[in-house]
Amino acid sequence: MTTPVIPETEAGGLLTIDLAAITSNYTFLRKKAGASECAAVVKADAYGLGAESVAKTLWDAGARTFFVALPCEARIVRAAAPDAVIYILSGLTPGASAILWDMNARPVLGSVAEIDEWATFCRSNNLDGDAAIHVDTGMNRLGLPLDEAGAIAGRVVEGTLGFKPALVMSHLACADEPGHAHNLRQLDAFTAIRDRFPGVPASLANSAATLTGGDYLFDLSRPGIALYGGNPIPALENPMQPVIRLQARIVQIRPARAGETVGYGATQTLRRPSTLAIVSIGYADGLLRSAGASDTGKGTDAVIAGRRCPFVGRVSMDLSAVDITDLPAGAIKRGDYATIIGDGIGIDDVARAAGTIGYEVLTSLGPRFKRTYMS
Repeated sequence: MTTPVIPETEAGGLLTIDLAAITSNYTFLRKKAGASECAAVVKADAYGLGAESVAKTLWDAGARTFFVALPCEARIVRAAAPDAVIYILSGLTPGASAILWDMNARPVLGSVAEIDEWATFCRSNNLDGDAAIHVDTGMNRLGLPLDEAGAIAGRVVEGTLGFKPALVMSHLACADEPGHAHNLRQLDAFTAIRDRFPGVPASLANSAATLTGGDYLFDLSRPGIALYGGNPIPALENPMQPVIRLQARIVQIRPARAGETVGYGATQTLRRPSTLAIVSIGYADGLLRSAGASDTGKGTDAVIAGRRCPFVGRVSMDLSAVDITDLPAGAIKRGDYATIIGDGIGIDDVARAAGTIGYEVLTSLGPRFKRTYMS
């Protein structure tokens, strides 16, 4: 995905992406992975931060294996990291085998139909096409049921599958809760099925399981959200470095009287004479509508002139209101910036205010910011 370059004078705000922090986070996770290879998940345009720049950065940091969701994403990563191993998590689109082969991307095969189609393509072209086998151990999303996975394992051992799998993998449903009983059930199921694929590398750990470590690591871990500064295990302190700083331009400063309401729906009534900063960010930019405030619930905050200030009223498409009544007179002016993420406000803080997760905050970031990459 190519994000248009917007000059600051034409943008509603500034999005700064710290590539050095991504490198630091990858290095930290690679150490946590121990003897397991540490791959990198760069799907969804590297969680909204730009797959081309992020993949180049991670390659330079030592990542050699990348995971994306779709073939169109694989093309971008292939251009950024020509020698990388790239897996496509969403599987094999019917008729797309030749396309994936030409771009040197490996499908993650999660059904017998996908496996048979890939095997037929490989046999027809006398190719030993690398691919991953995805086994469902309790997610009920993608992947072979355990009985079908066992049958496929038998074909691998017999040498009748039509290709040699390069990886067998599964995905944890509750890794962000390390004590959840479902994790051990999935680990036991995956360990058992993995043993039926002798000599095939195995992968189970996402970001949270990479931090948990131990038996979850297997041969390859594949962190995603942790690379981008999100907290993989919400119950614990976040060990990752923040990666983004998001600032929105203040387009107007206005007084408002006590008893007046702010924003669409008149959902919040001012309890005192107030000064409002109207900032150029809304749900069209990825600041979720649910991050706004009302008389019955607090919204997210912004840092303005060094102080944390609350949002008031609903977030609209292009604009939001922030209460700056407690700032000293003259502390800010039209054209200054409010920090939406940064200065102590993390992506998970905004997510909590909006009733969602940091993944959605990152992947929702829109194209109307001036993007700057720091290395």
